[in-house]
Amino acid sequence: MEYMLDTANLDEIAKWVDICPIGGVTSNPSILKREGQVPFFAHMRRIRQLIGQERSLHIQVTAGDCAGMLREAEAILEKVDSKVFIKVPVTEEGLKAIQRLKAKGVGVTATAVYSKAQGYLAGAAGADYLAPYCNRMANLDIDPWETVKSLRLVFDQNHISTKILGASFKNMAQVNAALLAGAHAVTVDPSLLRDALRLAPLEKAVADFQADWKAVRGQVGLDQLED
Repeated sequence: MEYMLDTANLDEIAKWVDICPIGGVTSNPSILKREGQVPFFAHMRRIRQLIGQERSLHIQVTAGDCAGMLREAEAILEKVDSKVFIKVPVTEEGLKAIQRLKAKGVGVTATAVYSKAQGYLAGAAGADYLAPYCNRMANLDIDPWETVKSLRLVFDQNHISTKILGASFKNMAQVNAALLAGAHAVTVDPSLLRDALRLAPLEKAVADFQADWKAVRGQVGLDQLED
């Protein structure tokens, strides 16, 4: 099970990598738009510095045709590093690009997945990760959890190593549902992690524990007790 950060904000990445067991960072043009006119490759190299080589970095191409996707992928691998997973939308041109990238041994994350058919094809093409857009699917009256469950079943039955990376969530309930349905990993906006760890009942419980300790021990910390 992997949690990945769905952001390109350097401060958020530095903060949450220190707090949570983060497996990697994902981005796309819409996420990058929030950061403004940052120097693209330098910004991505900075993200790599923050997360280290042990975590995965996923960067999306913007071209609509296979040749353009391959050129952009080459630029990313050259100007960031060779361990980047190239995010490719599962279109006709995208499937062509996925197969060509995998033939070269490049890590690939198949993205913008709305259907089982897209997922099965991307898995058969050799994608390392597959990103079904869960909330967007739900908005289209497509059952995302049944889709994730079916993808996992078919991948397991056919010994396909593609990891299902649940994406596009509006709340932690959806994140948890994706994991329960069989997703190997989820990509989460930092705001969702923040909400999950700042529940009012949780904060009250912690405050009550502290108050009960002080009622008996005063300001003496547990680490200050002699025996």
